[in-house]
Order: sequence, then structure tokens, then C-alpha cells
Amino acid sequence: MYAQMVKTDAKGVKTLEEMSPEERAFQERVDRGEKIEPKEWMPEGYRKTLVRQIGQHAHSEIVGQLPEGNWITRAPTLERKAILLAKVQDEAGHGLYLYCAAETLGVSRDELMEKLHNGSMKYSSIFNYPTLNWADIGAVGWLVDGAAIMNQVPLQRTSFGPYSRAMIRICKEESFHQRQGYDIMMKMAKGTPEQRAMAQDALNRFWYPSLMMFGPSDKDSVHSAQSIAWKIKINTNDELRQKFVDQTVPQAEYLGLTIPDDNLRWNEEKGGYDFSEPDWSEFFEVIAGNGPCNKERLGARVKAWEDGAWFREGLMAHAEKHGKRQAA
Repeated sequence: MYAQMVKTDAKGVKTLEEMSPEERAFQERVDRGEKIEPKEWMPEGYRKTLVRQIGQHAHSEIVGQLPEGNWITRAPTLERKAILLAKVQDEAGHGLYLYCAAETLGVSRDELMEKLHNGSMKYSSIFNYPTLNWADIGAVGWLVDGAAIMNQVPLQRTSFGPYSRAMIRICKEESFHQRQGYDIMMKMAKGTPEQRAMAQDALNRFWYPSLMMFGPSDKDSVHSAQSIAWKIKINTNDELRQKFVDQTVPQAEYLGLTIPDDNLRWNEEKGGYDFSEPDWSEFFEVIAGNGPCNKERLGARVKAWEDGAWFREGLMAHAEKHGKRQAA
């Protein structure tokens, strides 16, 4: 079944006949739904793909703190402040889980950070857009975390054990994040005309960047075919984007807000919405470092890394001294 699939559908993916005995045995394990653990044999391409995907995911969790952390001191009530603070702390924890999962593949956290800082490893493009007002925090929770959940729930079934297990807790917490964002939007949408206008404006600005979070269309995606064959990914980019639109449109209608897409229509035949594609030229510009906040976001991360150097050095010195004592 797998061999037939890759012959007909997947570009650049080996058939079972083309694989070495080790690769074939590995693929058969994946096809049976077995989890691959760090010390077990895996193709080098599988390892590299996981390092790239998990690393980018970890970086996204850490950089994703910045647009919302900026609003902790400006939240409108003490309750909102506490909720947002808890959410930002969760994102830091998600990053740590994922860095730990990546380290089981033989890459150090320092290496991952260096790749982030020199631009050779990316993070989600959505975090290069500014949060201009409190309604934006609601839109980020509702749309951005909603898209993240759509991406991440299937990853609980991914073939790499440490990644799969990390996603269980992350998805539970992301569900809380999405709900708090929707609650903010509900309050704004039912508030004063000015608050309602802010909610609609936030939706207008974050809708298409949220659709971009799933990555390019399948026909333009470089990695999707092989990642799906290895069950690193479970669904295609277009499948997830469609599910996100179908789920989110009724939520917007309940709020009384309008999705900013004149081509949005229910398609009875396919059982889902037809919708406009994002501007992919904008997506690739942001990925290339030319988004509204790319330099600001990366600059903040580099500064935090450099400012924390003294602490890391102190920890290493303490560990080295402690190790010498034990050896003596």
C-alpha cells in the first residue's frame, strides 16, 4: 500500500523497492503505527526533518511570547493580567519541552539557538505581525492558537515518540489559550461600538496571516510528501487549512463579526467553505525577514540570549566545580 502511494502521489519519496533493508524495516514500523525512540535506528533524513520541524516549533513557542508579553502590564483588568501571564508562562514551558525533544536527536540547545539567531532556522511567520491593541490579544488567542491547535492535535500521533508525548500536554494548554482569546473577542464584540470595531479590525488583520500558518499549498510544499510518508506530519497543509476555516467561520458568525473574504462561500458538494488563498508573496517576504516585526522579534531574542550569558556561564562553572568534587 505504501509503495503504491509513493509511486503515484509523492514527489521525491522512495518506494519500498528503492529502500535499503534498514530503511524498509524502518518504514514498515512507521506504517504499523509504532513510535520511533531516540536511540533506535532512523534514516538521516528523518532525523534532520525532525530537528528542523521540532526546532522551528520550539522557536515559535519562545518568540510567540513577545507579541503577548508586551501586553501583560497593559491588560484591562487584574484577572486578564493573570490569565495572560499564565498563558505566556505556558508558551515558555512548551518551548522547553520541544527543545528537550530536539536534544534527543543529537542537537544541542546552543546549536538550535545559534541557528535561530543567524536566521538559518525559522519560526512561525505569524509572530512577525504587531499586536496594536487589546483586541489583537484576543485575535491571537482565538485565531493564532486556534490554527496552532489544528496543526498540533494530529502531532500527538506523530511517529517520533518524544515529540508525540510532548504534544499531549501542549495541546491541552493550547486549548485554554484559544478559549481565553475567544472570550476576549466575545467581550469586545458585545461591548461598545468602538470595542466592536476594534474586534473586527483585529480579525481583518490576523485572518490571512493565520491561514499562512499552515504553510504553502501542498503543490508548493517541499517537505510535505516525505514528512507524511514518515508520519512526522499526519495531514497536508491544505487539509488543515480547510478544517481551520470550516471551524472558525461559525465562531465568527456567533460573535457577529465578518470574515474579511468576499469569496467565502459554503460549498455543499465538498461539505466545507470555499475561501480566498492568502497572498503567498507576503508569506515568503515575511519568511525572508522582511515582515513588520522580524528585526524587532529576532533582536529581542538575541538580546535576551546575550544578557543571560553570565547566568549560563555561572551554571556551567558550578556544574564543573561540583563534578570535580564528586570525582575527588
